[in-house]
Amino acid sequence: MAKVRLTTAQALVRFLAAQRNADSQPIFAGVWAIFGHGNVAGLGEALHAAGDALPTFRGQNEQSMALAAIAYAKASGRHRMMACTTSIGPGATNMVTAAAVAHVNRLPVLLLPGDVFANRAPDPVLQQVEDFADGTVSANDCFRPVSRYFDRIARPEHLLTALPRAMAVLTDPANCGPVTLALCQDTQAEAYDYPESFFAERVWRVRRPLPDRAELAEAVAALRAAKAPLIVAGGGVHYSGACAALAAFATAHGIPVVETQAGKSALPHSHPLNLGAIGVTGTAPANAAAAEADLILAIGTRLADFTTGSWAAFGNPTRVLVGLNVQPFDAGKHLARPLVADALEGLASLHAELGNHAAPAAWTAACQGRLPAWRDAVTAITAPGNATPTDAQVIGAVQAWARDDTVIVAAAGGLPGELHKLWQAGRPGSYHLEYGYSTMGYEIAGGLGVKLALPTREVVVMLGDGSWLMANAELFTSVMLGLKLIVVLLDNGGFGCIERLQRGTGGASFNNLLVTARHNTLPVLDFVAQAAGLGAIALHADTLASFSAALATARTADRSTVIVLQTDPAASTEAGGHWWDVAVPEVSARPEVRAARAQYDANRRAQRLGD
Repeated sequence: MAKVRLTTAQALVRFLAAQRNADSQPIFAGVWAIFGHGNVAGLGEALHAAGDALPTFRGQNEQSMALAAIAYAKASGRHRMMACTTSIGPGATNMVTAAAVAHVNRLPVLLLPGDVFANRAPDPVLQQVEDFADGTVSANDCFRPVSRYFDRIARPEHLLTALPRAMAVLTDPANCGPVTLALCQDTQAEAYDYPESFFAERVWRVRRPLPDRAELAEAVAALRAAKAPLIVAGGGVHYSGACAALAAFATAHGIPVVETQAGKSALPHSHPLNLGAIGVTGTAPANAAAAEADLILAIGTRLADFTTGSWAAFGNPTRVLVGLNVQPFDAGKHLARPLVADALEGLASLHAELGNHAAPAAWTAACQGRLPAWRDAVTAITAPGNATPTDAQVIGAVQAWARDDTVIVAAAGGLPGELHKLWQAGRPGSYHLEYGYSTMGYEIAGGLGVKLALPTREVVVMLGDGSWLMANAELFTSVMLGLKLIVVLLDNGGFGCIERLQRGTGGASFNNLLVTARHNTLPVLDFVAQAAGLGAIALHADTLASFSAALATARTADRSTVIVLQTDPAASTEAGGHWWDVAVPEVSARPEVRAARAQYDANRRAQRLGD
């Protein structure tokens, strides 16, 4: 057997560069790296030698570079991904939040944090976390609960088993998520005689499990018996490449469709059976249908509380839940009848078994009949009017300017709710929201990852001033790499979304808006100057008219452009939506809290748990 002598780091890089997807593309589009003493001498040297065979990208913050990698994987439909390497200590733990984002959203990313010395000779090395009772613990153990697979590489030959296991997880449609390989820094530099065959090109195909016959028969029987069926489309529809199949299935069988945050754009806004967003941030037609439906076919969704209205949205006491999902954990939630399968294969099997069966025409027509009034309401909500614009009015201006292939990116605060119910997605993949973990600071890094995956598409990032202040440095990276973003920065003076939630649960305005936070002075924030200082073109808009003009300027700009606009922190779209379970104190001196608690108790009685 032919052997080749390489360091652990060199072997790791060579292996990653040899992995291919079903389209014969390199699975790893590159490695995001911030170097320190825990990875610069070992992995850094190996990456430099690899050159364009495994490109290295320099981020400005470990969390945000990992978020960019995660967004890249999502925009690539999980068919391609990236790796991220850091030094030990704070560089590594900075990535833990990003690992949680990937874990919750079922997205692949390979995390390669440096680790302590395997030989323990210099213990405690700089940045080492010591456990007084466990000598095997390092800071990287923080990754264990937010990794689908975790391993510590303390011997060069550990790669021979760890890397194939990592690839199996990263490309598994059911178990997909973050993989962490903690790299002991002395081990990175140690050499070993690796088999040449270990570095042969390998193609990883994402499997498409077929449904079990008994589960399929039960699901078909339930669909045939249903008088008011409804499809909930989740992110799994996108990852399976099943958007066209969903449209065909819904049309053939007359079943209305509602969309989760991850599922939005599975059907274009114009599809006659698309009722829009469901749940807390949903549309009136979608939530009305959810309340009446006697069968819910949940496809590729983990049924989070925003989708289910904290399990109060599905109001029909006789409703049956069928979970079509590649992951059994999700397929069987809340006593659902599981249909464990790939979304595309599952829809094909259901369609074949249903034949010419269609939902009652009266049900389909009733659901569609609610759409015109909702669309009129959206037109009114997003139309210009206020002296200080609302988020909805800004969204209306962006909508009027955007093209069908424009990708909108957002993550946290009030914008996801407004976008979910108001944005009119023109085609699959044009709506990119991170709302599984709702991560402030995802937006610009996420936009960078989307642009890296879809370089010919126009990418618009929408975020609030709170997210901007948390993480804006990757705007500089976008300029450095020539990956143009259009960033819409809405300045509402703090955390406006949580301020509204605080007031809505009876609380006093406290610590969310900047004016209600503890301060000696309240400096004026110059977001335009900040953006310009990061190398972007920076524009300020005083009105919606000047904002629209700025969008036109941004479209023709030669690099990333930030448009700053002041918005109303108190306004949000009341139309549509659903109750959300946010616990209100049982005891309070504030009468507003006591009143909110009484309403909370009343709303909780609509929850259907355990059935």
